[in-house]
Amino acid sequence: QVQLQESGPGLVKPSQTLSLTCIVSGATIRTSAYYWTWIRQPPGKALEWMGAIHYSGNTYYSPSLNGRTSISRDTSKNQFTLQLSSVTPEATAVYYCAGGTSRSLYQFARTLYAYWGPGTQVTVSS
Repeated sequence: QVQLQESGPGLVKPSQTLSLTCIVSGATIRTSAYYWTWIRQPPGKALEWMGAIHYSGNTYYSPSLNGRTSISRDTSKNQFTLQLSSVTPEATAVYYCAGGTSRSLYQFARTLYAYWGPGTQVTVSS
């Protein structure tokens, strides 16, 4: 059974870098042919696709985040990490990690993903 679990600080100050990790169990991110993805949902708003890292190591990012996003992976720990720099209170959201096939690339609909984490709340506030 594949499980994803997000972890990271629940509170980040404005202008800092938000860093979250997704630990994957039951599948190997280096060999499973999936796009390992980060999606967020601000309060009262729709889901937003942020970026993904392919099992090959290639990365893909949402242009709307203006180059502030970086996704990396640690294959020895079977986890991948999101970094979002220069955050503002608008980055307050529930952040999800997910795994999907090529159909999921740039898409936020949960039905397109084979695997979806429980989500973690991140609040940006001074």
